[in-house]
Amino acid sequence: MLDSDLAELYKVPTFRLNEAVKRNLSRFPEDFMFRLDKTEADNAISLRSQNAILKRGQHSKYLPYVFTEHGVAMLSSVLHSETAIQMNILIIRAFIKMKQVLTANETLTKRVDKIEHLQKFHDQVLIGVVKDIKRIKNPPRTNAIGFRTT
Repeated sequence: MLDSDLAELYKVPTFRLNEAVKRNLSRFPEDFMFRLDKTEADNAISLRSQNAILKRGQHSKYLPYVFTEHGVAMLSSVLHSETAIQMNILIIRAFIKMKQVLTANETLTKRVDKIEHLQKFHDQVLIGVVKDIKRIKNPPRTNAIGFRTT
């Protein structure tokens, strides 16, 4: 997401959002945030202007930052707006819920693994039983008992 879109979402001016980022650059590695180049920025502005009429002076003279989902989450922890605080709380609650789901899923996975192991054992037993039944139904042929002629 663009810095200006996130500023609007978090209800802070874009320059304040960027100030907070600059003060906390170590929290934003390349996979969390990066800056658009001139061509990318022009394309982004062009796309935005198709959706809304932009007023004079609304464009920043600086190339915009773009944030990945991890950057958006980190941003909520460095901004001090009420919206950012609430977003941070929601993110933490989402992580807690994910952990609960994964833990429940892990228990379920262990049960399924146990059932699969038991099923494989039963398959082997049944294959052995079927082989035994076939052997009993079709005993090997032996030579007929009789007299020998010389």
